[in-house]
Amino acid sequence: MSTVGPAAVSPGIRRTLLWVFLESLRLRSLIRMIASSRRPVHENLTMKIQIVIPARLASSRLPEKLLLRAGGKSVLQHTYDAAMRSQTAIHSDSSSPVIVAVDDDRLYDEVLSFGGHAVRTSVDCASGTDRVAEVATQQPQTDIFVNVQGDEPEIDPDAIDRVATALCDDANAEMATVVTPIRDHQRMQDPACVKAVFDDAMRAIYFSRAPIPFDRDGKFGTGHGDGPDSPVLGYQHLGLYAYRREFLTWFAGQACGVLESIERLEQLRAIQAGRRIAIGLVDAATPGIDTEEDFRQFADRVETAK
Repeated sequence: MSTVGPAAVSPGIRRTLLWVFLESLRLRSLIRMIASSRRPVHENLTMKIQIVIPARLASSRLPEKLLLRAGGKSVLQHTYDAAMRSQTAIHSDSSSPVIVAVDDDRLYDEVLSFGGHAVRTSVDCASGTDRVAEVATQQPQTDIFVNVQGDEPEIDPDAIDRVATALCDDANAEMATVVTPIRDHQRMQDPACVKAVFDDAMRAIYFSRAPIPFDRDGKFGTGHGDGPDSPVLGYQHLGLYAYRREFLTWFAGQACGVLESIERLEQLRAIQAGRRIAIGLVDAATPGIDTEEDFRQFADRVETAK
């Protein structure tokens, strides 16, 4: 009797099998999203939740970018307003559902100028999560903290609800984040686009700036299509997080690990320590502000929308 080994499987079949595997991950997440959306999002959020925007004045690529103005508002205010439109904020019983954690008086004054709630945090925080952890020490009654990056003025409020729901729905997870499908080869190769791999239970396995999973045999070719019918090559991680209080206490006392140091990705501090991260799926990524060109394009979109 002869057996058929991997070498006997045609490249076309291998390509199809990989596509089926990646699509199955996406469908599992969609099923979970549909199940949780049968009731209003805020009804899923039975715990006390606080949205925090960590805001740092210094920026290596675009100095003081949070104070740049478009359409009469700073980048920071645009982000704040988007967070306030989330169901998580709208249905919060807190008088300050969104808090901006700042490291500089100029940011503090900016938040007060548009009627927001700001708290001062240390200039020595190593990451946004460390800054959120500092806020958590001041709110002992809060169960979950959502971290919205200050340079995401176009963030979808639904994504904020999705990350909060992902953590609420997974009782054994200590942290949650969101991903979106990648269908373009250039994005898979771009180190600025952080990739995520996760298991069948929608738990994170690893995050990397490298293309993971790596298409060793070139099963998806080298095209650059990014349409809805293009195969899912992987998943892009979006810098939106939710944490349980106990996790933040642990995180603040944990030294930066080797993986975090190499990739410069703070969530790898949790991965290396074996902490559980729930994954939620969103339709698309929204552009952040990292460079002068990013801001110019954002300002143009703001003007066009007027």
